[in-house]
Amino acid sequence: MHKNSLHTNSYDFELLTKNHEALKSHVFVNDYQNQTIDFSNPEAVKALNTALLYTHYDVKFWEFPDKNLCPPIPSRADYIHHLADLLRRSHLESDVKVLDIGVGASCIYPLLGNSIYNWSFVGSDIDEKSLQIAQKIIDKNNLENVIELRLQRDYQHILKGILNPSDKFTASVCNPPFFKSQADALDATKTKLKGLGKKSDKVIRNFSGTPKELCYAGGEKAFLHNYLYESSQFPKQCYWFTSLVSNVSHVRSMEASLKKLGATEFRVLDMIQGNKVSRVVAWSFLTEKEQNNWIKN
Repeated sequence: MHKNSLHTNSYDFELLTKNHEALKSHVFVNDYQNQTIDFSNPEAVKALNTALLYTHYDVKFWEFPDKNLCPPIPSRADYIHHLADLLRRSHLESDVKVLDIGVGASCIYPLLGNSIYNWSFVGSDIDEKSLQIAQKIIDKNNLENVIELRLQRDYQHILKGILNPSDKFTASVCNPPFFKSQADALDATKTKLKGLGKKSDKVIRNFSGTPKELCYAGGEKAFLHNYLYESSQFPKQCYWFTSLVSNVSHVRSMEASLKKLGATEFRVLDMIQGNKVSRVVAWSFLTEKEQNNWIKN
C-alpha cells in the first residue's frame, strides 16, 4: 500500500462495527484466531467498505443499490495517493480540480479525493440513474459545492460531450470497464471465487457491478485507446490524463499510440497492494512552456 494509506494494518473491526452496526453480523473469527469477514459475500464487502468510509474519511452517508459496483476503499484511496504524488512532483498541489470519468453510483473517487486532499471534482457517467444516486450521496454529505456531475449522453464518447471549452482540469481519473461482455465478467468471477476457495452453482460477484460498469465493446483495451484518442482532442484542457490499467500488456500499446498522438509525457505509476500489483498510466500533451505557464497561473 502507499505510504500515506490508512489501511496498511489489519482492520480494526471493533471500531468499524461501532461506527457501522450492519457490519457486526458479518464479522467472525477465522482459523488463525483473527477477526475477518467472508470476502466472497457482497453484503459483507459492502458493509466493510461503508464502515471504512465512515471511520476514516468522514463519509456519513453512502447508500446505493446492491447491483451497483462496490469499490474497495483501500485500493481506490491508493490511486488518489499516487495521483497526489504525481501532482506534487509537477508542482500542482493547490486548487486541484479533477475529472472522474465513470464516477458511478458510489461516487468514490470524488469522496476520497475531497476528504484526503480537499480536491474538487467533476464526475461523468453514461448512466443517468447512477448519477442520481451519486448526487444524493453528494447532497447528504454536503459536498454539492465541490463535486459536480455530468451525464455522458453518447456511449461512443468519453470526453466529447463532457468537457466544456472553458474547462481546465489538473488531472483526470478513470477506472475503465475491464470486460468485453457479461460472459467474460462471469468467467473472471468464477476464477476469483475459486481462488477464495468458494464453490457454488450460483456465481455472485463479491463487489457486484452492472453491465455498464463492467463491460465495454472490445474490453479494456478498446476503452483505453478511445480515451487516448479523445484526450488528444482536448490536449490543453487537462494537465495530466490518467487511468487505471488492469492488463499490463496494454501499457506498451498505449505508449506507442500516445507517441503518435503527440503526447509529451508518459508515466506508469506502480501500485503494490499485498500480493497484487496494479498500475496507473498518466500522460500529458503540454509542452514544457505550457506546463510552466499552467503552474504559474
